[in-house]
Amino acid sequence: MSIVEQTREGDVLVLTIHNPPVNAFSPGVPEGLHAGLDAAEGDEGVRSVVIIGGGRTFIAGADIKTFDLPREQAPDLRGFITRLDAFPKPTVAAIHGTALGGGLEVALACTYRVATKDAQLGLPEVKLGVLPGAGGTQRLPRVVGVPKALEMMLSGNPVKATEAQQLGLVDELVEGDLREGAVAFARAHADARPLPRISERSAQADPQVFAAAREGIKKTHRGQLSPGLIVDLAEMAVTRPFQEGWEAEARLFMQAKDSPQSRGLRHIFFAEREAGKIPGLTRDTPTTEINSAGIIGAGTMGGGIAMNFLNAGIPVTIVETAQGALDRGLAVIRKNYENTAKKGRMTVEDVEKRMALLTPTLNMEDLADADIIIEAVFENMDVKKDIFTRLDAIAKPGAILATNTSTLDVNEIAAVTGRPESVIGLHFFSPANVMRLLEIVRAEKTSDSVLATSLALAKRIKKVGVVVGVCDGFVGNRMIHRYGDEARKLVEEGAKPEDADAAMNALGLPMGPFQMSDMAGLDIGYAIRQHQAKVRGEPEPDGWLDRIVEMGRKGQKTGAGIYDYGEDRRPKPNADVQALIEAYRAEKGVQPRALNPQELTERLVYSLVNEGAQILDEGIAQRAGDIDVIYIYGYGFPPYRGGPMGYADEVGLKNVVAALEGYGQTPAPLLKRLAQEGKTFAGYDRERGQS
Repeated sequence: MSIVEQTREGDVLVLTIHNPPVNAFSPGVPEGLHAGLDAAEGDEGVRSVVIIGGGRTFIAGADIKTFDLPREQAPDLRGFITRLDAFPKPTVAAIHGTALGGGLEVALACTYRVATKDAQLGLPEVKLGVLPGAGGTQRLPRVVGVPKALEMMLSGNPVKATEAQQLGLVDELVEGDLREGAVAFARAHADARPLPRISERSAQADPQVFAAAREGIKKTHRGQLSPGLIVDLAEMAVTRPFQEGWEAEARLFMQAKDSPQSRGLRHIFFAEREAGKIPGLTRDTPTTEINSAGIIGAGTMGGGIAMNFLNAGIPVTIVETAQGALDRGLAVIRKNYENTAKKGRMTVEDVEKRMALLTPTLNMEDLADADIIIEAVFENMDVKKDIFTRLDAIAKPGAILATNTSTLDVNEIAAVTGRPESVIGLHFFSPANVMRLLEIVRAEKTSDSVLATSLALAKRIKKVGVVVGVCDGFVGNRMIHRYGDEARKLVEEGAKPEDADAAMNALGLPMGPFQMSDMAGLDIGYAIRQHQAKVRGEPEPDGWLDRIVEMGRKGQKTGAGIYDYGEDRRPKPNADVQALIEAYRAEKGVQPRALNPQELTERLVYSLVNEGAQILDEGIAQRAGDIDVIYIYGYGFPPYRGGPMGYADEVGLKNVVAALEGYGQTPAPLLKRLAQEGKTFAGYDRERGQS
């Protein structure tokens, strides 16, 4: 079968694209479509043409893997669209599944568009740091109006076909068989002349629309290149002839595509997909059907975890030790759902439907029939081991026993059970009902089936699951502990906490190290440092940050931590904290010095990179790309920077090593070796077949 199949339906030629899985506009597709147009143009018996996708979708976009090919080797989407726009016979795009990116641009270049009701249409290029590069910025405003076009292009989110019809983006919704409906539509419009080409329409908009869009992207897309270019091009659709905008779009697309931001976003796009590929796991690896869940602990984490399962329609039994704690936990879950309903994101009926799936209890034995049980109590090894000892006697055979620990040894927890193969770490991030990351901690004896089930479950509850190994803090928190250590050293040496935070804010992180510590709760980090010192047989920690906690300042939750917090929850420097820091320096004999923003940024980010390289070398993380995914979804590292490891590749590993050594730090052996060999972390992943 040809990649583009030609079929005659009387006087209509149907071109069906067969390029699974999503009919991406990759090599072979434009050639096949051109051949179809050649056939239609050379045959007087063909009065109109239908373009349709085989399989589950229309055209889901350009092939991102071809972005870095030389121009002569890349599929010529613009060339095909130029021909399609000028084609002398009516053309109809028949859309099911998705028409995204280049797929929607093909549809926009057709004379007409028909679709199934459940189809989706969109231009998501901004999510990859680029812009619609084959006429999308010029045609979409001419069809749906400038405000809606800007909304679609700047968010990257698709619209449903029903809305697209109301906007004029779809000419007809097809009931029943799409192909039959499209052929009938094409036949009915075969004699339409002049052909209604979108490129010949005009667009109007008040200049204020563009001013407002430029102001808006300062908040929604801070520091990013492509959103501003999209606004500029949409303005050209109003103020300049189509051809001029079309030519400008090509230039600006290349500018965006070749930017570090787009490279970073494309790296994350592929890294997220690679994260689900685990050596030894195949489609044949058996999995367990999860039809019920048990959660131990109804506090902030337990309640948030429960909401993920309830949202997926999975019944939850939640256990607490005291009725008051149980009641508080249920009240918080209900309040969260009711707040969501007030914002119009769910109905009151949805709230009640979810709450009806939740069974509260004070009796752990009520978890006997659960398919998975997740422990979500505070970070104390003795408490967790006691819980798992009891669960081992209660849980049914085959049940998955999971701990939500963020730092503790999952092997030690599993060892108290008679079924260590059923034990796994599922480290949710707070707030658990919002944060998308799920670190899946594979212990030494965790079975392949339990691991595969956990990966499948992550998708079902709409999490990005990344498999990691066992060590203190796993991947994310082990790196963040090193980052926090470096941040504290910077302050000891002379920086103010707000200076370190400002440096990371400037890089694109929503929170710097001290803003994040205050939000998480300073007492949590304090307890971890105390635990680590005890395990290592070291004296109790007595740093300046420990002393702040001992003053009773625990962060946002107490209105006072490193910063003060009012009703607006914005951090404000505190004079007493600054005095404490200065006294601490004097006590330790430290003469403070000025640290510039470059040093602050490099020491903080490169501390993450250096620890990440060590984690990668130890095999705790499978890929550098996995580390980047963890930092994007768990810690707010800006996606357009590519994650810490991707950022280091962009800067150059030789430069990272030189900076670390210049600051008196020892580069991890793997980092130093890759730098000496002129390699990258991405290349290291590829060499080992991990990308």
